[in-house]
Amino acid sequence: MKKLRYEFILAKKLFFSKDQKHHFSKNIINFAIAGISIGIIVIILAVSITIGFKKEVKDKVVGFGSHIQLLNYSTSNSYDNIPILSDEDWVALVNSLPNVKHIETFATKPGIIHTGKEIEGIVLKGLDKDHQWNFFKEHLIQGKVLDLNKDKATNGIMISQIIADRMMLKEGDPIRMYFMKQAQAVPQMRKFIIKGIFSTSLTEFDKAFALVDIRQIQHLNKWAPNQVSGFDITLHDFNNLDETNYRIQDIILNYKENVPTIRPVSITQKYREIFDWLNLIDMNVWVILGLMIAVAGFNMVSGLLILILERTQMIGILKAVGAQNKSIRKLFLYITGLLITKGLFWGNAIALILCFIQKKFGIIPLDKSSYYVDTVPIELNFTYLIILNVATLIITLIMLIIPSMVISRISPDKAIKFD
Repeated sequence: MKKLRYEFILAKKLFFSKDQKHHFSKNIINFAIAGISIGIIVIILAVSITIGFKKEVKDKVVGFGSHIQLLNYSTSNSYDNIPILSDEDWVALVNSLPNVKHIETFATKPGIIHTGKEIEGIVLKGLDKDHQWNFFKEHLIQGKVLDLNKDKATNGIMISQIIADRMMLKEGDPIRMYFMKQAQAVPQMRKFIIKGIFSTSLTEFDKAFALVDIRQIQHLNKWAPNQVSGFDITLHDFNNLDETNYRIQDIILNYKENVPTIRPVSITQKYREIFDWLNLIDMNVWVILGLMIAVAGFNMVSGLLILILERTQMIGILKAVGAQNKSIRKLFLYITGLLITKGLFWGNAIALILCFIQKKFGIIPLDKSSYYVDTVPIELNFTYLIILNVATLIITLIMLIIPSMVISRISPDKAIKFD
């Protein structure tokens, strides 16, 4: 305990010393501290941007398609679905699962928009009156969301900015949509009024979907009020998506009625390519973390060797009065630990300021057609920040253990003469 006290007190004295004799060595050490600061800045920015980007994209994909969808097994990818019943008892069992936040019905139907000069294929997604509009309100460009609480089906429609620009439409304009069925020679026609225009930056979704009252699609398909294309299920915790999906599957398979025609499809299964792409981003972050910590470690190795070189005479005196190599090594590791902490402090301060500026003002833009967001997203997770700082400190100190062994090669008689 006394050894620890002596080593640490001496390390603090040397760290806070104002000795200006060794200008060259101080510059080298300052460069090493700057290397630590730059490394942690890059690490924090990389992690914060990655977390923010993944969160933004996940939220947008889930906003369109929910976490889990329940569909008929026979449903193809054409969006012209085979209906299922919305009032079965098993729905309440699914809704009672602890991770299920919200469950609602929907219906989809492909059609064609015709405005006289322009024709565009699109999928109508019919929403029920219990739909939560938070996502589309956040991305609304013009107008308002649909009012689905009326007794009669509304003829309102919400389209994306991409479709509005392509078809030269605006809020309040009427549009005609045509729907084909194999048994019909003449297509069905419906007239809608544009109530709102949204833009989520998810190009593939924006150009494919429009939103209407679910009763419009039920009427077009000649379905009963309790017949729907499926259920959208929103969860509390995305991390438990797979577990909840399996539990829903168990409920459906073990139910006494003929429910096995229903299949749950998670968002990661339905849009696998998007989530595989997001997972690849994690790999890039790990590479950046490894490189930055390695650079920071090598910077501190050079700083430690410079410290030992300029304090050779002190090392000789300590050995002459009986200090062991292990004790002296510990002293220099304490000093470098304080230097690393100083670098981490300034690095964290600068990184947090940069993150705050970007999150508040969005000064760095992105091409939303390529990245699904229009500015670089930032999401700070202070648990990750603590882990990153502690890991950087520990790994860098471990890298310094072997270089510190050079102290054992210093001879007291020669070192005391060293100047």
